[in-house]
Amino acid sequence: MTTLLAVAADLVAIALLTFGVYFPRHRRRDLVAAFLGINVGVLAVTIVLADSTTVGAGLGLGLFGVLSIIRLRSDEIAQHEIAYYFAALALGLIAGLGGAPTVLTGSLMLLVIAALFVGDHPSLLRRHRSQQIRLDVAFTDETALRAHLESLLGGQVTSIVVKQIDLVNDSSLVDVRYLAPVGVRERVSVG
Repeated sequence: MTTLLAVAADLVAIALLTFGVYFPRHRRRDLVAAFLGINVGVLAVTIVLADSTTVGAGLGLGLFGVLSIIRLRSDEIAQHEIAYYFAALALGLIAGLGGAPTVLTGSLMLLVIAALFVGDHPSLLRRHRSQQIRLDVAFTDETALRAHLESLLGGQVTSIVVKQIDLVNDSSLVDVRYLAPVGVRERVSVG
């Protein structure tokens, strides 16, 4: 019966994380399936490992590492999506290895969800933006590049990393971090 309570607690937690926090903000349906599948898979494996007398939690944590390496190498996902991915893994491990649900395991599961709710909240640092831009000018002078980007983006550039300068085709590829003016909505793409 305690295993069923752990499964129920995990399913509530992953549903809250996926459908209550992640999907309303990011709308990536493909990652919803990944988060749910990974979480339930990890939960099932950790329950089996926790009940086994020959293997311990170390194998479960090793599984955590292997799964994360395989997934993160197979597809390019954004940093915030990696955080949701690890949260899905953590929720499954907490529920699967935690035994009977306790106040501690429930609190840890809520802590994981709350951390992503706050850390990925649209209001948190909302003026700070990041953009990779291909410009139709090969900038070799950083001061001129900064002035051009500030004019283009309408905000204060805080960091520039030049990824590529193509003098033949007269273009530059830059990764820019900037502070958008107050009241400006986030841009989807620039360039």
